[in-house]
Amino acid sequence: MKNLLPILLLVVSFSATTQDFSMELLKNKTPRNIGPGGMSGRVTSIDVVHTNPDIMYVGTASGGVWKSTSGGVKWVPIFEKEATASIGAVAIQQSNPSVIWVGTGEGNPRNSLNGGYGIYKSLDGGKNWILMGLEKTRHIHRVIIDPTNPNTVYAAAIGSPWGEHPERGVYKTTDGGKTWAKILYTNQKSGAADLVMDPQNPNKLIAAMWEHKRDPWFFSSGGEGSGLYSTYDGGDTWKKITSDDGLPEGNLGRIGIAIAPSKPDIVYALVEAKKNALYKSTDGGINWEMVSDNMDEIGNRPFYYADIYVDSQNENRLFSIFTYVNVSDDGGKSFTQLMPAYGVDNGIHPDHHAWWIHPTNGNFMIDGNDGGMNITKDGGESWRFIGNLPVAQFYHINIDNEFPYNVYGGMQDNGSWRGPSYVWRAQGIRNSYWQEISFGDGFDVIPDRDDSQYGWTMSQEGYVSRYDWKTGNNYIVRPTHQNADVTLRFNWNAAINIDPNSNNTLYFGSQFVHKSIDKGDTWTVISPDLTTNDSNKLQQHESGGLTMDATGAENHCTILVIEPSEVETDMLWVSTDDGRVHYTQNGGLEWIEVSKNIKGLPKGSWIPQIKASKTTKGEALLVANDYRRFNYTPYVYRTKNYGKTWERIVDESDVTSFALSIIEDVEEPNLLFLGTDDGLYMSIDKGKKWSKWTEGFPTVPVKDLIIHPREHDLVIGTFGRAAWVLDDIRPLRALAKNQNLLQKTIHLFDPPIAYQAAYQQPTGSRFGGDALFNGENRRSGAQLSYFLKVQEKDSKATDENEDDDKDAETEDSTTVKWDSLQLQLFDGDRLIRTLKQKAPEDSGVHKWRWYMDEKGIERPSKTLSKSKSEPSGVQVFPGTYRAVLSYGDQNSETVIEVQNDPRIPYNSTATQEVYNTLKGFETQQEITASAVKQLVESKKIVSEFSDKLTKNNKKLHKDAIKNCKEITKKIDTILALYFGKEDKRQGITNDPEVSVLERIGLASYYTGTRKNGISSTERTLIEHAKAAIRDALKTTNTFFEDEWPTFQIEMEAKELSPFEIIKTFKLKN
Repeated sequence: MKNLLPILLLVVSFSATTQDFSMELLKNKTPRNIGPGGMSGRVTSIDVVHTNPDIMYVGTASGGVWKSTSGGVKWVPIFEKEATASIGAVAIQQSNPSVIWVGTGEGNPRNSLNGGYGIYKSLDGGKNWILMGLEKTRHIHRVIIDPTNPNTVYAAAIGSPWGEHPERGVYKTTDGGKTWAKILYTNQKSGAADLVMDPQNPNKLIAAMWEHKRDPWFFSSGGEGSGLYSTYDGGDTWKKITSDDGLPEGNLGRIGIAIAPSKPDIVYALVEAKKNALYKSTDGGINWEMVSDNMDEIGNRPFYYADIYVDSQNENRLFSIFTYVNVSDDGGKSFTQLMPAYGVDNGIHPDHHAWWIHPTNGNFMIDGNDGGMNITKDGGESWRFIGNLPVAQFYHINIDNEFPYNVYGGMQDNGSWRGPSYVWRAQGIRNSYWQEISFGDGFDVIPDRDDSQYGWTMSQEGYVSRYDWKTGNNYIVRPTHQNADVTLRFNWNAAINIDPNSNNTLYFGSQFVHKSIDKGDTWTVISPDLTTNDSNKLQQHESGGLTMDATGAENHCTILVIEPSEVETDMLWVSTDDGRVHYTQNGGLEWIEVSKNIKGLPKGSWIPQIKASKTTKGEALLVANDYRRFNYTPYVYRTKNYGKTWERIVDESDVTSFALSIIEDVEEPNLLFLGTDDGLYMSIDKGKKWSKWTEGFPTVPVKDLIIHPREHDLVIGTFGRAAWVLDDIRPLRALAKNQNLLQKTIHLFDPPIAYQAAYQQPTGSRFGGDALFNGENRRSGAQLSYFLKVQEKDSKATDENEDDDKDAETEDSTTVKWDSLQLQLFDGDRLIRTLKQKAPEDSGVHKWRWYMDEKGIERPSKTLSKSKSEPSGVQVFPGTYRAVLSYGDQNSETVIEVQNDPRIPYNSTATQEVYNTLKGFETQQEITASAVKQLVESKKIVSEFSDKLTKNNKKLHKDAIKNCKEITKKIDTILALYFGKEDKRQGITNDPEVSVLERIGLASYYTGTRKNGISSTERTLIEHAKAAIRDALKTTNTFFEDEWPTFQIEMEAKELSPFEIIKTFKLKN
């Protein structure tokens, strides 16, 4: 008995395993990127392979690295799984273009910048990446590779503007990144803002050090740590270039540097100082002189724009890239605008940050700006916009309840937009389907629930507009204060919300809570100042340092969140950018502060989200972060008692980076989604354990999340990779509710409503090629999701089963097969469809698509072949259907609701008439197919019999063989009635005689497209088809009754008979 036990264990072990949850089970359930690509995002770095300029690499502010091998026609993301998506520098090793270096962390320290995590290297053109260190530098603005020794690489680490730290300056490696030495450093507030190498002497470099500091409430540029430095020995020694050498006196700020490739003794420097100006050296950087201080021509916002570039062949042609791109042809003395932006029909997005010039063809240039990327081949006379880089930076995301529903959101520097979550059109979600509804830095968008044609958009400093997306008739509704002496403080990204219990009521935040009960036309203040009102943090009008930059980006002591409760009227949560949290239960008459109850949260933290429970009073989730004070710890809390106590549900042991957003599923509170600076996380146990969503979704900051209440999709607003939709979270909801589902062999989840939608072709052009952006569309048909735990057997048993399959007669009828799945659809007790497919190889959640059709009838065919799958038939009625999924000896079932296209009026009587007519066609088709099959079988019999006669004695049986040929011709003549005459001539031929199948097809096509019932046109076509079928069947029956028996008798006399019993056919009325 002991010898038998291991064998028994092998047989049954496959069903005794347990399954724990992991994201691997969801690898086939991936979000869809819906764009847009036409309103792209900030491009920060560009490099191109010199020997093959069709190969391009582009770094983005928070959307990773993208690659094109087609000269910018087609792009793919290649930096999706790394620790960060923020890119400061991309550099190709031109001696071996498969080697790519990427410095992470963008180098333009605006208030919304994203941090990096070191420097990466790829040896295979971006397929794989290796982290090569410098993680604590946070922001690397330049990477330069020694062209004579590719193991020598320089990294200019600008460092984090949010903190003082020593990991900044110029770093060098001489062993391909294995080790790094810091070769230039001034102080903890100063980093390397620029670095250039002499193209004729790789040991000569010029570096710009920049002292700067950003606080949530202030920015300061300039200090003793700033300066221009040069080295002639690869960084072993440096000389500081000072006012004695021609630079301005006093503290300096940010400096941009450019060396003329064709004449490297010519060097330019755009210097921030007490008086900003452009400087030039004609002796390689030893001596300098000012050539222009006309900053209106050159650009006067150095913290954000400081890069300059020299033409590759003309040392006097200099480009300054700032809000606009201006070009000088006289060595910097004067500049003119290179490309238009506003007021023209060929404008280029302003705010430029990256520039590339071909090393031997100065007419070939690439521009990167806040709106994406552009390419010129004629020196800037004309530009091609790259419309398929979906790297938009959404601050907020919202939805409406249209069919299909739309996604709304505001983007960094790119306005507020509305676009479809999916389209009932062929192909994908194109840029043209997205509509800009207001400009500015876009933030929150609130559709009007009474009519989504209208709503509210917000741009920086509290500029709220009431929009009309169809006409563009927008008007401002920004709150004001009754007292002219009161200055309202609006955050760059201020709070706005609509009351869940009143479509007319809006809330808006300054330092006060403002309320409107007339859709924003008028406002009242319903709170005191709910911020700390710290005077030390209210000096934004002095922000900037050497160059003033009082844009409102540093406005502080402001309200970030106003969150009304859906389950408690007049209850509001409010949070601020200086760490305060209040709530009211009486519409603002009284406010209670609960900030001090949040244990472990640093005082003064930024609180960008509070999500009130949609089911329980007093319960809320709170997201806080403190990275603006150089603290990258994640903070997420839950309260169940109006903030008296808070439970921390996310800390540094749960996720990699700081938290940005959260949402709890309204139907299953165990299911939570979390957005962080590095991606999307999910919990199915109410926040006890978090898992990062890695399959089909990149590393990217996730700023906002919302669940569509009707379609149960998770809509994801990313800050760098545009908008995404995770279709149908019901499977996740079911797993969160009952993790024991993972122990089942098969489980069919409740599916979404299936719509019998009418589809159109795309707008504009049906054939878009590769350069046209297509966001991923939702697949058509009814989508069913199921969990499968793959059952495995030992190899010996599998081999035995394979042998058994070869001989079905000897197969054990009790053997359970685990190699396929079967899906059956029932209308009541009537089986209407059976679908089969091979079982997936991996356990997890999978999808199955049903086209909402019944089982059909095999079409007439000239060949004798048995279909492996059940034919498709007529469309089902709107209604509820039962779905049963089978795997081995296990079953699971659910119901699926089918609805008519909600955009099209539904007439049940007309639908019934169309259905009955199409079912009638199936009966006619079945009879026709049977007749054709008998003709084809008979033809085969004749052919095989003729071959036998020929092999037996061709000369002896020549008359019989002749008879075979004649009877074959007669069969072909009859088949032509059904299929049309066969024309073997080359080219496009046309038989003027209308065949039976053509008449059936035409009548079926007309009938199937009639949503309003059958007209006289269809009835006429139906009668034509029936008449043609009757005539063809009559001819067929005559043949088998009169000619075939005679032929059969003659042939049977040859004693080689292959004949079978024949049938006659009749069309039912």
